[in-house]
Amino acid sequence: MAPISTIPAGFTSRRAATEYIESELNKRIMFLDGAMGTQIQDLRLSEEDFRGERFKDHKKDLKGNNDLLVLTQPKCIYEIHRNYLLAGADFVETNTFSGTTIAQADYAAEAIVYELNKVAAEIARDACSDVLKETPDRPRFVCGAIGPTNRTCSISPSVDNPSFRNVTFDELVEAYTEQVRGLLDGGSDVLLVETIFDTLNAKAALFAIDTLFDEGIYERVPLFVSGTIVDQSGRTLSGQTGEAFITSVAHTEPLAIGLNCALGADQMRPFIQSMSNFTSSKVICYPNAGLPNTFGEYDESPETMAANVSGFAREGLVNILGGCCGTTPAHIKAIYEACKDFEPRVPGPDVRSKKLVLSGLEPLIYDDSSNFLNIGERCNVAGSRKFARHIINDQYEEALAIAREQVENGGQVIDINMDEGMLDGVAAMTKFLNLISTEPDVAKVPIMVDSSNFAVVEAGLKCVQGKCIVNSISLKEGEEDFLKKARLIKRYGAAMVVMAFDEEGQAVDRHEKFRICERSYRLLVDKVGFNPNDIIFDPNILTICTGMEEHNNYGVEFIEATHDIKTKLPGAKISGGVSNLSFSFRGKENVRQAMHSVFLYHAIKAGMDMGIVNPGFLTIYDEIPKDLLDICENALWNRDPESTDKLLEYAQTHGKDAVQKGEEEAWRSGSVTERLKHALVKGITKYVVEDTEEARLDKERYPRPLHVIEGPLMSGMSVVGDLFGAGKMFLPQVIKSARVMKKAVAHLIPFMDAERLANIELMGATEDDNIYNGTMVIATVKGDVHDIGKNIVGVVLGCNNYRVVDLGVMTPCEKIIEAAIREKADVIGLSGLITPSLDEMIHVAKELERAGMKIPLLIGGATTSKTHTAVKIAPRYQAPAIHVLDASRTVVVVSNLLDKELRDDFIAEVNEEYEEVRDDHYDSLKDRKYLSLPESRKKGLHIQWSLPENLPPKPNTVGHKVYEDIDLNQLLPYIDWNPFFQVWQLRGKYPNRGYPKLFNDATVGQEARRLFDEAQVMLRDLINKRKIRASAIVSILPANSRGDDIVVYADESRTEEAGVYYGLRQQAEKDKESSDAYLCLSDFIAPSATGIPDYIGSIAASAGFGVDELAAKYEADNDDYSAIMVKALADRLAEALTEKLHQDMRREMWGFAPNESLDTQDLLSIKYQGIRPAPGYPSQPDHAEKTTMWKLGNITEATGIELTDSLMMHPGASVCALVFAHPKSSYFAVGKVTNEQIVDYAARKGTTVDAVETWLRPILSYDV
Repeated sequence: MAPISTIPAGFTSRRAATEYIESELNKRIMFLDGAMGTQIQDLRLSEEDFRGERFKDHKKDLKGNNDLLVLTQPKCIYEIHRNYLLAGADFVETNTFSGTTIAQADYAAEAIVYELNKVAAEIARDACSDVLKETPDRPRFVCGAIGPTNRTCSISPSVDNPSFRNVTFDELVEAYTEQVRGLLDGGSDVLLVETIFDTLNAKAALFAIDTLFDEGIYERVPLFVSGTIVDQSGRTLSGQTGEAFITSVAHTEPLAIGLNCALGADQMRPFIQSMSNFTSSKVICYPNAGLPNTFGEYDESPETMAANVSGFAREGLVNILGGCCGTTPAHIKAIYEACKDFEPRVPGPDVRSKKLVLSGLEPLIYDDSSNFLNIGERCNVAGSRKFARHIINDQYEEALAIAREQVENGGQVIDINMDEGMLDGVAAMTKFLNLISTEPDVAKVPIMVDSSNFAVVEAGLKCVQGKCIVNSISLKEGEEDFLKKARLIKRYGAAMVVMAFDEEGQAVDRHEKFRICERSYRLLVDKVGFNPNDIIFDPNILTICTGMEEHNNYGVEFIEATHDIKTKLPGAKISGGVSNLSFSFRGKENVRQAMHSVFLYHAIKAGMDMGIVNPGFLTIYDEIPKDLLDICENALWNRDPESTDKLLEYAQTHGKDAVQKGEEEAWRSGSVTERLKHALVKGITKYVVEDTEEARLDKERYPRPLHVIEGPLMSGMSVVGDLFGAGKMFLPQVIKSARVMKKAVAHLIPFMDAERLANIELMGATEDDNIYNGTMVIATVKGDVHDIGKNIVGVVLGCNNYRVVDLGVMTPCEKIIEAAIREKADVIGLSGLITPSLDEMIHVAKELERAGMKIPLLIGGATTSKTHTAVKIAPRYQAPAIHVLDASRTVVVVSNLLDKELRDDFIAEVNEEYEEVRDDHYDSLKDRKYLSLPESRKKGLHIQWSLPENLPPKPNTVGHKVYEDIDLNQLLPYIDWNPFFQVWQLRGKYPNRGYPKLFNDATVGQEARRLFDEAQVMLRDLINKRKIRASAIVSILPANSRGDDIVVYADESRTEEAGVYYGLRQQAEKDKESSDAYLCLSDFIAPSATGIPDYIGSIAASAGFGVDELAAKYEADNDDYSAIMVKALADRLAEALTEKLHQDMRREMWGFAPNESLDTQDLLSIKYQGIRPAPGYPSQPDHAEKTTMWKLGNITEATGIELTDSLMMHPGASVCALVFAHPKSSYFAVGKVTNEQIVDYAARKGTTVDAVETWLRPILSYDV
């Protein structure tokens, strides 16, 4: 039967159409359409429109199922296609982005998937045919759009079970097969696998497509493949670089490959450039209309986008251009007009034609000029008893650590083998490879899937998104079996190892090895079409020195066969299991290491490319003892019949102790300069005082104590600074280095003081030489007691040879100015965490200007931002006022400000940037739309309180409950560790962003683990020795809402008001399609008019009693690290205490969730009923509301937690919150509000508008 083929209008055959596309892409840039979804959104279709007549009784909501519109609103879809074609598109995509059974399952529409895809292609085909009649200048084509589905085959949806997958490769293949059948039957001219965020999903789609074509049912059509780089890291969501992604899918020989979605053209350019340089396919690119704004909409105009995209065309980077999210026919028309006259990209040579190209998360390119490729061998249950024990005992995390170690020791490919009689090899291979994909420092390298059971091999291939190696197949089962497996491996996109076996058995001598390999090579290249560079022969490394004479020449036979294969079979590579060579010397590790090194030295010269070897288990050839080297050389080349006995004798006289040396303290043998440098870099305080004293006493090299600081100490800290700046050291390490530095300097200070006094007496000197790069005066501003971030800035600057004068917390403006003048400051730093601090910073800037100061001002802290600094602070001060995002960036900013050559240019650049920020800010104020306050209230959340399910839960206990001297051990399970690591600026990258995955991060994981372990030691000490205390109060009081406010009553009679919590309501206009309410906290409390009794809760908790005293003691001991640590831990305990008290309220005191059983992760993910918003935070941004809470609960007297004048809580490690119990209560952000609401709010509170504006300045939609 002839293959099914639909012929596009204007052609006589499918082949003619394909040849036209291929030819045209060589002549000109072709154009793809824009966003189907954007055009559908603009139609503002209702649920009824989506359902149509056919689906009016469908059991699930269908609004949002855009693919369904090809059946219910076909004319709309046709018009969208037609408009894009008339705008200049050569290709239109079918409306089938979610056209798989997997994606359609969300709408219970799996049964119509084939029909959806077929009809979608037919509608697009009709549009192409009709537009060809209108504009017959060129034919148009249908791209069958194949989206990524809503599941990922490489990523677990469960944090707790990283090896779990909610979809399998086989399920994806089945789903994609049905979709592709529909697309081809409907007349698709091209298949486009697009928006690939998980390459393994794409490989399943490509597998399905190739299988369908290979079965001969359908005539082949061109294939386009488009990935999605999710951010500026240049990686897909599943972690691959662009080059690794290309490598993973290149086996399908796509006509075009490229990128779409996630980024605008401006952001996408570097990634398109690198992909263009890496592929010999044509390049397709269809970016978004810029980046989404706050409301998820795309603002880039057609003209701006065309200008950005035209750069791609001008530079010869692309062959096909189009648009993704936010683009319209106007965008496509603008792109077409701007780019149609540019020459198309001319692809370069195919890197795969001469090189073996593999990939994990990153590419690996190998050719004959490359160094030997180490394949890590220890993840093999047959070769490593330790690994096998972990796998058999289901200790996969421990097994993963072995894989990690292999990579750390130099393994460039990791061999995975699960062939063990007690194992389900398929299940074990699947689970372990799924686990590896979550471990970037292992997954970055390619995988070798190793098994003698082909079912296990296939299971592995279905788990790996990169291009891996199969180890192995052979001719031992005959040619038919060999060719079947080879074709499957090619379809999966893997390279392969071919063993030198055939139907007669294992090749032993040189000539048999070559004969079998040559036969295999010809079958693979000539019959399967396998790339010769992807063929890796293993000519069998067999064991020598076994005591049997016939085995003695095996090493020679392998090396000579290697030479034959490399010279006569072009492109083929050579590998082997190196440990086999020395198998008879198991346990004699010093001998085995030497044998392996000698073998590899000669085998690599003969052409061996790679080997399965423990990379940490090799001796450098030149470092092998001469006597052992001679024995190994003679054994390998079979030159001495006594080699076996000599190796045994050597092993017995050179045991394990001979190769193990205690090197732990080896650094102590270096010079004093080297020892001090080592101690500073490693953070070792043990010997620093005695080493510093030794340096001080060396008067010839260091005549003055100051010279010890300027010399070895600053030299060491310079290394620390360089390593920190390069990202090779992390903040906790730097602070430990600072601790070493401080101890050294503290030892020298008495000697420096004595010298200074002597100078004054003898020579009249009044001050020492200035040894610092500059001086910074830093302070937490008045009204704010938070100083962790400020302290870290001080330490980082100190480590980079800046003198830091720390004025502490709650620092009045005049004290800052006095200190800056007195200390001759080069820079002033202001820190603050709370909203009122922003106003205080403005005040400081004004006062600095009034005082005529010209010192640069740095702004930092959690509530600060570049926009606030540019708009509110910088205009008040003529000298530079610069926002610094975090501590690590402070050094760069300060050094630029103090560098005479760089200063002016740096300040000019900042001023220019801030001017743009101000312009954007004021422009945004003009465009933002707000509802009037009455309209917002009308659209608030109006709960039907009379319904049984909406009745407020009645508490078991009403009133206050005070907790004193709380057992901190109870809080440990409730700790959220993520903010702890954020304090220390340890941030992992996907997929290891949060705790505990952070420990697996390749860059910061090791340091995060070390920091965490040290935190546990301090935490245990704080608790066991009762160094800090915690207290709290919980209240549940009668309440009802009154408009936007919550009235709290003195008792259950509800006749006397005890206080009022005043509320603010959202006013910023939401999306046109949104039906979300405009919320206020009072919406969650029953109105008094209903007569339904309701309640409001509150929590005030602190774990900070004793913390300030401890921190002061650490700082006095020059131990900033411990001072910061104790504050960070106290903050975690305070939050944990609040979490536990809230849970106790739900279970007992309020009692509406008595059976709640949530683990810590569920609690932190807010999977419980109710909310606990804090005054001063997004749901009620007014810190002044704390005063009502303190008055109602008499909190200061009950707990000792105080409110400062600026309404900060003291101790600093304190938390307060309101507690709402209603199941419909939710967190929200009030956002910007209008002057109308501020006036109303001030009137309700009985205060002035000016007072309200002072507290609410960050959320005002207008300038004051």
